Amino acid sequence: MSALSPGRPLLLAAGAWTAIGVGAAWLAVLMPLWQGAGVLLAALAGADLWLLLRTPPPQVERRVSAILPQGVWCPVQLALVNTAARPLRLALHDLHPADAEVAGLPAHLRLGAGARAEVGYRLKAPSRGPRAFAGCDLRVQSPLGLWGRRRRAGAGRRVRVYPNFAAIEHGTLLAASDHRAGLGVRRQRRRGTGAQFHQLREYRRGDSLRHIDWKATSRMRKPITREYQDERDQRLVFLLDCGRRMRHRDRDGRCHLDEALNALLLLASVAVRQGDAVGLLAYGGSERWLPPRQAPDTVQRLLGQVFDLQPSLAVADHLAAARDLLLRQPRRALVVFLTNSRDEDQAELLRAAQVLRRRHLLLVANLREAALDEVVSAPVTTAAAARRFHAVQAYLDARARQHERLMHLGCRVLDLPPAELPAALVSSYARIKRSALL
Repeated sequence: MSALSPGRPLLLAAGAWTAIGVGAAWLAVLMPLWQGAGVLLAALAGADLWLLLRTPPPQVERRVSAILPQGVWCPVQLALVNTAARPLRLALHDLHPADAEVAGLPAHLRLGAGARAEVGYRLKAPSRGPRAFAGCDLRVQSPLGLWGRRRRAGAGRRVRVYPNFAAIEHGTLLAASDHRAGLGVRRQRRRGTGAQFHQLREYRRGDSLRHIDWKATSRMRKPITREYQDERDQRLVFLLDCGRRMRHRDRDGRCHLDEALNALLLLASVAVRQGDAVGLLAYGGSERWLPPRQAPDTVQRLLGQVFDLQPSLAVADHLAAARDLLLRQPRRALVVFLTNSRDEDQAELLRAAQVLRRRHLLLVANLREAALDEVVSAPVTTAAAARRFHAVQAYLDARARQHERLMHLGCRVLDLPPAELPAALVSSYARIKRSALL
């Protein structure tokens, strides 16, 4: 793309020449001046334009990470090389993704003949998914500044915007550290099959006498006890609702699906570190299936599966998703059901739970709009506020009764605002591991 436009000096000169022409219409003595100025201006403008058209655009190379974290300012570097035999003055604007916020553009710079320069700016992508840079837009000035030529330079670049997993790790994991500390090696064996032998060590006060290894004690001639750890090689499968209910946004502007993904990735990271296999089934417009895997790169594979998931306008079919998961995952697993249900969804959610509980242990994380809690906690000072309070309280009471039905089926239920979900999921996972229910 190339477009010519007159520069400010040319416009000012043309204006002055026009003014002289108006004066020459009244004063004949100005006519030679007007004619001479016109010839000179035309010659200068023509020569300046000829030089501009013969000037090659600078070479532009962009350096940006192939993966950008959502909602984080990221650096972008543009390297320019002037291949022309004269200095260049130009304005530069990178054709970044349209929905991104930027700081530091456009940039104005002067490049000497054969010189190289770098321009840096910052970019923040507000939402997940694939994004594209479409090259750089340059406006190169002619030597006298009488003309400007718009050029396109540099290659396009595709990037991926992932959930900001670093923030999840450094923020929510700290909040959940007490629960994570309870995972792994423990000193008391529970009844059931949820424990594996870990190691032998010297007896310490408080150890159960049932854990003493008498053969090792007789050999070592001092009390030796057994330590056990949570059973590994278990399965954790996320059932992720991507339907229209997950489009809801709280005051911070983040949709419920974004918050659910952050919690999902956090718990997946914890489970992988505990040696469990992690899988995913997304439904409700965006269908994704990742079979449970026990590998160090499982979280990265999950990121690759969910980074572009967006809540759809479709009505999520919880029952169909439950039956689909039952076919895909026949072996018993902890199924974490991430959704946002309303009154009209409760019956179908209950039937889906009845289907899944036949084979799996089910944890239902039902997200609740933060605005509901705000209404209940706000002071009631007017009749309208009282009506709003009673309507919301009636809705929450009905929701609580539905959750009681799920718990009577043997499901674990979390009913909470999205911001509290990550730490709550890790806490529930820790309690399930300690209880040897899998």
